Amino acid sequence: MTTPLPVYPGTRSPRCPFDPPAAYADWRRADGLQRVTLWNGATAWAVSRYADVRAVLADPRISADARRFPELNPGAGQGRPHAFPRMDDPDHARLRRMLTGEFTVKRVAAMRPHIQELADRFLDAMIAQGPPADLVRDFALPIPSLVISLLLGVPYADHEFFQAHSTTMNRADASAEEKGAAGAALFGYLAGLVERKQREPGDDLISRLLADRVATGELAPQDVAMNGMILLFAGHETTANMIGLATLALLENPATATRIRDTDDPAVIANAVEELLRYLSIAQDMILRVAAEDMTIGGQPVEAGDLLTINLPAANRDPELLEAPDTFDIDRVTRGHLAFGHGVHQCLGQSLARAELQLALPALLRRLPTLRLAIPLAEVRLRHDMSAYGVHELPVTW
Repeated sequence: MTTPLPVYPGTRSPRCPFDPPAAYADWRRADGLQRVTLWNGATAWAVSRYADVRAVLADPRISADARRFPELNPGAGQGRPHAFPRMDDPDHARLRRMLTGEFTVKRVAAMRPHIQELADRFLDAMIAQGPPADLVRDFALPIPSLVISLLLGVPYADHEFFQAHSTTMNRADASAEEKGAAGAALFGYLAGLVERKQREPGDDLISRLLADRVATGELAPQDVAMNGMILLFAGHETTANMIGLATLALLENPATATRIRDTDDPAVIANAVEELLRYLSIAQDMILRVAAEDMTIGGQPVEAGDLLTINLPAANRDPELLEAPDTFDIDRVTRGHLAFGHGVHQCLGQSLARAELQLALPALLRRLPTLRLAIPLAEVRLRHDMSAYGVHELPVTW
């Protein structure tokens, strides 16, 4: 009788929702790679050691091209273009360069006052409404959603529509048909928005791409729609989950929360955010790759066409990265963590995500110094079933 393969991503313990499943440590220690089953029943190699993940993400023989794994790319073949994260160089690099200017450290620094204003506005509304509140609904989700909407030129009034479909695309238990339908709905929405922007341009990324790239023939309008869709999805799903889960981690570590609340040193806050990114590692099965040729990874023979899933939560808890990796310590040097990936496909929006976390978390702790959970920790609904880990809701009081 064949032993069933473990399912990836695994389920975290409700008693310690910040730690990856215990099996991941066993996978790191074992020879080779771990064979796993993904959300749609496909099999893949889980790459879990820090050194192996860095090597895979930097190896040109490892492909990110979505055409190599259409069964995991719902909607492929329906006439929609691929987004730049699902391409290999040189096409990936060509498209990425067109977007990089919108997410530079300098550009994000200029956005910080506006991000701070949004954090204060949503906190004002929470406080005026009074406790209890759902921190995800009232704070963690609207801040990055509004920031990326304004950046792209997407009407925030439509946020419930794109959040609902993004949630379906992010659900590990959604069928290929459900994911494909959600992706088609989002793409259709962005395609319609691109058409409107062609007639009525604004001061936003989509309008600039139309004026600077579509007008010159470098991009087609559907390319703008697809890449806008990916930025919209990534820009609110990941950071929203980080704000929610990081808040929960800080509530469970009150001494650390107090340090972040009381410090006026931006370096302390910045380092705390890096440690939260490493310690929580919310990207579960968001990075998929395919071996383009036969090769060996971590001592494991891998054949051309084999699927790889990058186990960032395990890699960021690897003792080879740092000592006592399962300890949450905002004083440690976190340089080199993989929360944003590695190599040429490293997250384009990482500077924006960092700014949102560095501003939102201290603002929350300072405005609500008595913030605490409104329910027992064991009752918090965890996002085991989602590609981006976090909490579905976070009931809090103060």
